[in-house]
Amino acid sequence: MSFSKILPLMLAAAPLAMAMPALAQTAPAGPAAGVTTQLPRGAAPSHYAITVTPDAANLKFTGKTTIDVTVTQAMPALVLNAADLTVSSVTLTPAKGKAVKGTAKIDAAAQTVTFDFGKPVQPGSYKLAIDYAGIINTQANGLFALDYTDNAGQAKRALFTQFEAPDARRFVPSFDEPSYKATFDLSAVIPADQLAVSNMPVKGSSDAGSGKKLVTFGTSPKMSSYLLFFGLGELERATKQAGATEVGVITGKGNTGKAQLALDASAAILPYYNDYFGVPFPLPKLDNVAGPGQSQFFSAMENWGAIFTFERALLVDPRFTSESTRRTIYSIVAHEMAHQWFGDLVTMAWWDDLWLNEGFASWMATKVTDKLNPEWEMLLSRVNGRERAMSLDSLATTHPILQKIHTVDEVNQAFDDITYEKGEAVITMLEGFAGEDAWRSGIRAYMKQHAYGNTVTDDLWKAVEGAGAKGVVGIAHDFTSQPGIPLVKVDSAQCQGGSTILSLSQGEFSRDRKDKTPLKWNVPVMAQAIGQAGGGAQQRLILNGSAQVTLPGCGAYIINAGQTGYYRSLYPEANVKALAKDFTKLASMDQIGLLADNFQLGLGGYQPMGLALDLIDAVPATASPAVLAEVPDYLDSAHMMLESDKAAQARVAAYASKKLSPVLATVGFDARPGENPQVPVLRSALVSTLGGMGDQAVVAEANRRFAALAGNPAALDGPLRNVWLRIIAENADAATWDRLRAMANGAKTDLEKSTVFALLGVAKDEALAKKALDLAMTDEPGKTTSAAIISAVGGEHSMLAVDYVLAHRQQYEAMIDVSARSQAIARLGGNSADPAMVTKLDAYATQYLTPESRKVVDRSIAAIKTRIETRARLKPALLAWFARK
Repeated sequence: MSFSKILPLMLAAAPLAMAMPALAQTAPAGPAAGVTTQLPRGAAPSHYAITVTPDAANLKFTGKTTIDVTVTQAMPALVLNAADLTVSSVTLTPAKGKAVKGTAKIDAAAQTVTFDFGKPVQPGSYKLAIDYAGIINTQANGLFALDYTDNAGQAKRALFTQFEAPDARRFVPSFDEPSYKATFDLSAVIPADQLAVSNMPVKGSSDAGSGKKLVTFGTSPKMSSYLLFFGLGELERATKQAGATEVGVITGKGNTGKAQLALDASAAILPYYNDYFGVPFPLPKLDNVAGPGQSQFFSAMENWGAIFTFERALLVDPRFTSESTRRTIYSIVAHEMAHQWFGDLVTMAWWDDLWLNEGFASWMATKVTDKLNPEWEMLLSRVNGRERAMSLDSLATTHPILQKIHTVDEVNQAFDDITYEKGEAVITMLEGFAGEDAWRSGIRAYMKQHAYGNTVTDDLWKAVEGAGAKGVVGIAHDFTSQPGIPLVKVDSAQCQGGSTILSLSQGEFSRDRKDKTPLKWNVPVMAQAIGQAGGGAQQRLILNGSAQVTLPGCGAYIINAGQTGYYRSLYPEANVKALAKDFTKLASMDQIGLLADNFQLGLGGYQPMGLALDLIDAVPATASPAVLAEVPDYLDSAHMMLESDKAAQARVAAYASKKLSPVLATVGFDARPGENPQVPVLRSALVSTLGGMGDQAVVAEANRRFAALAGNPAALDGPLRNVWLRIIAENADAATWDRLRAMANGAKTDLEKSTVFALLGVAKDEALAKKALDLAMTDEPGKTTSAAIISAVGGEHSMLAVDYVLAHRQQYEAMIDVSARSQAIARLGGNSADPAMVTKLDAYATQYLTPESRKVVDRSIAAIKTRIETRARLKPALLAWFARK
């Protein structure tokens, strides 16, 4: 494989015929009746022509736009979205008539601009021309700047845009809502020696004088404003051809080689998606654009034809990139590419249906990654995704997948594990119910019918049922329109004539409201007896209330075979013990699901915690590496639950060393030729957890390798480099901390620099944690790294971190994206088990947030209260179990 080209100045111009969308695009309409909008109905755009002139050095820009607007009813004025913009002139020209000058009135709170032309605007077609100016941000909102050091050690600045959810309005006055789709012509006046990138290839370039050039991009397909993209800097591009589409990666000069994994992934994934969705990718090119730095809110954004991804989630550096990170990079590429259909081609009508974007992209990313890299066993990751969703969904502060969105803050807070992970889990369950063929046929019909348009969730269910998946609507409505987790209980089990008869009933799993009246769901249950390796035939049923099911075979059994169901499975104690005995007869997916279910049932008080620990104890050292890799996290959780009792923690650590050290001895500290593809992930989990618990052998190895750096700068290089450094940083004294700081400042790349700087915040020594917080307030780490240092401090010293940022609130908020500000402090304190944190977070939210914008705070408060109750209740059981070991 070789690069097809590297272009230092501009993107290659593709044949313009290829830029034409493959499917018809209808006239502008705006939001359908019943769809939320924050703009007056009656006017909609069909086309934007935008020219921007960035002044990167002074963090400002000027712009001109002409918008083709269709007015369908008389309007007193035209109202568009605008934020952090000033308007110098505006004119309105009817299709037949003279231009009329207007006035502009900005409403900063509403993020709108009202254009008044002295009399009502009558129905018709118009061109709305606006001259305006805006600011270039230093965090990822609107048009923003990222400063970095290039490979030659020179300070550089690149510009990018981030518009989801409501930030295109910071770049251009616009109808900045997903239902107002339009085509876009974008031009930019830029330095002649820099590369500009947008959704479409460059159509033309001309000299603009004074060392500048005017770059014009091809006309985009009809799309929502939040998908528009612009990037600029000393960048370069490498490409491959994937059928009719040129896929590319764009990085800082000299770094395209580190994006080879992303480039190869794009070229492999695109043909699969073209076939699966039944609609070929309609743009002539698809780039992945890598930006330095990081955000506290997102890693990548699916701009149509120009995906933006922070370098830490796209570039591979053999000196320190772990195997888990490599797989995450692949999955992120797959997720953002899936959005090119789910989200870009077909877009939710309003943010209520955000999950139509995110849940489906997550599900599709897992599917394609597993298809193209079967040795990674990516489907197993769906259990962990389900568990992340259930951790939110088990609390009273949860919300349905379909949630009503009213404000900008509510949009930003909707990007959570319910939207992503529960969305993926429910889709997995529905695909399992419908069957792969019917499900895919429904998806294809949905794409073709709604291409270049907007949809609500029911449009998808109708398409899937129309493809033959009868009954899917009832199940889908239950799991998307109401919150919570079904609890499927086995009330009795009897072996009769070589079959197992199960009596099942339904309840609701909750961590903080067990006395509530349970909701009801139509739950697709898959049950199986495990009489021999592989088990007996699986039996399906839809549970709504109670039912009986007969399973071929006797012995241990499971009621979520394949783990496709979004529910908890509560068994009689005898069956849990039988499953522990027959653990190795289960498929890896069911082993992982069984561990997760029973651990959470123990935490929730539905069964003794010892049953879950017995299952963990039953995992043999010869188990699949993918299953073994789950065990360290459970032991780390038990260790954390006893953090107020150091002697008790020492017992957990001793058991962990006894359980895990033989496995680590088998796999070794370093990679070996021909090892199982899952072993690198297992090795990382073992070293990280044992090191974090203070295992003497692992800590000694970390110290040995760190000391070796004095004579060999490459002594730590490899996929565990950052794991070893974290162990060193956690246990650092002042001298070691200073050495790590020097290492950060001397790092060869910005990615390495930001990673090591963030590790300075994980020190267990409180004095060093305070030192890290003070460092974060300086310019030394870099504008997008400081918040990461503070987050790292919050992991070990949450109260210290929260108190510090409250005392420096305005400085802290300047370090993070606007979209993350209402959530950041809640996330910082959300892992606490201190009752004082509840009071502190509530007081913060009461003073600074609205009822709509404090939802993440309320979720953190609920989690803290539940954590406090759980730890107090389980401490005796944990002490007793580990004392026996």
